[in-house]
Amino acid sequence: MTTFDANGVTLERIREFVWELPQEGEMRSPARVLASEALLEQISDDKTLEQLRNATHLPGITNYAICMPDGHQGYGFPVGGVGAMDAENGCISPGAVGYDINCGVRMMTTNLTYSDVQGHEEELVDALFDNVPSGLGGGGIVESDVDTVEDVLARGVDWALEHGYAVEEDLLHCEDEGMREGADPSKVTQKAKDRGKNQLGSLGSGNHFLEVQRVTDVFDGEVGEAFGLEKDQIVVLIHCGSRGLGHQTCNDYLRKIEQQHRGLLNQLPDKELAAAPAGSQLAEDYYGAMNAAINFAWVNRQLIMHRTRQVFERVFDRSWEEMEMNLLYDVAHNIAKKETHEVGGEQRELYVHRKGATRAFPAGHPDVPSAYRDVGQPVIIPGSMGAGSYVLRGGEASMDLTFGSTAHGAGRLMSRTQAKQDYWGGDVQQELQDRQQIYVKAQSGATIAEEAPGVYKDVDEVVRVSDALGIGDKVARTFPVCNIKG
Repeated sequence: MTTFDANGVTLERIREFVWELPQEGEMRSPARVLASEALLEQISDDKTLEQLRNATHLPGITNYAICMPDGHQGYGFPVGGVGAMDAENGCISPGAVGYDINCGVRMMTTNLTYSDVQGHEEELVDALFDNVPSGLGGGGIVESDVDTVEDVLARGVDWALEHGYAVEEDLLHCEDEGMREGADPSKVTQKAKDRGKNQLGSLGSGNHFLEVQRVTDVFDGEVGEAFGLEKDQIVVLIHCGSRGLGHQTCNDYLRKIEQQHRGLLNQLPDKELAAAPAGSQLAEDYYGAMNAAINFAWVNRQLIMHRTRQVFERVFDRSWEEMEMNLLYDVAHNIAKKETHEVGGEQRELYVHRKGATRAFPAGHPDVPSAYRDVGQPVIIPGSMGAGSYVLRGGEASMDLTFGSTAHGAGRLMSRTQAKQDYWGGDVQQELQDRQQIYVKAQSGATIAEEAPGVYKDVDEVVRVSDALGIGDKVARTFPVCNIKG
């Protein structure tokens, strides 16, 4: 197949797994989809390709708009999308970051093996569910006030370290060491802070989860050793973001853009791509607010990890230090960052938007934590609760192909509404336990139905494409043992 046609969009095959939508009309750049033919068929089922084409109209977009192999329709900008906009003459777009600012994942390793956990699954899933707040609305691990939220927004995980919720090693194994420079709490509205103050240390709802997993495969022994991974080991994966604070921040700035930059908005094919021109006061304000929300999300995941350590201590009757419950890595996948990349033979500062995409810097890159600089940045790609997840490392080709990015998960195949029509939560829960020995607990059966394994793309295929392209190299695969959801 040399071309692919869907919904009025024609893609040309550049090489294996690389498909290009040529620049035409008012597009400011070409667009590219990184996918196998099987994944491309699924990506084309919704408005992903149309949204990708629309994204090329954003001012200052560089090289091309990119859709990862897990891509699907989002708010304006596709989930699984990467767009790098010139930081001087381009723009920054809240819609190209997403409502859940710094939704991301962190993985914690342990010295427990699967046999240590067998027989404790129900006790463990019940204890985690009872002790880690989840679901819509308020309730967090820390009862905080607005002053606490201000401190968290400014300092990130350094705040958690000072208050006994983290150790120094946690910061060293987190993207940006858990604190974004340029965070400005004063640019986060009072309404957003009020929403966040009762949610610090909570999973939320939707596709967010805490999952205990076992390592089933290690594909690269040397890198696996550097990451602290070995076969049959128990690890813990946490997936959540900035809760109501991030959602409100996105919403606040979308409304401000509509009011202050209507001229630019009217030039875009989709109002959901609303963007503030680089250099404008509103662009600076949003960047400061977004960085603050990023810090909030990192603290949120840190607190959940802290509580998880406590739960494991009670269930297994030993200290978390004895169980070596150490942070492997925490990485964001809804974010825009000022980064310097080579474009046309020169170094340029860009706003790199990753919406449902993971930073994947290769070995030697100065922004990779020193613990992993010799092997490459850890990349964590969750699958569904009935499939494996993956740990990758940043690939050598990522800087040229994707501005140092790869996929962020399996990617949805089905809307939540359709999922609830096709699946019954209780049946999914029972089948996972009976057939795969996976123990799941959630606030409602509807949540389980919305997140049924059949709702997602094949994570094995997503990772196969990433590995083949050299943007994220396979290191290890994990499989669920127990899972809690909102």
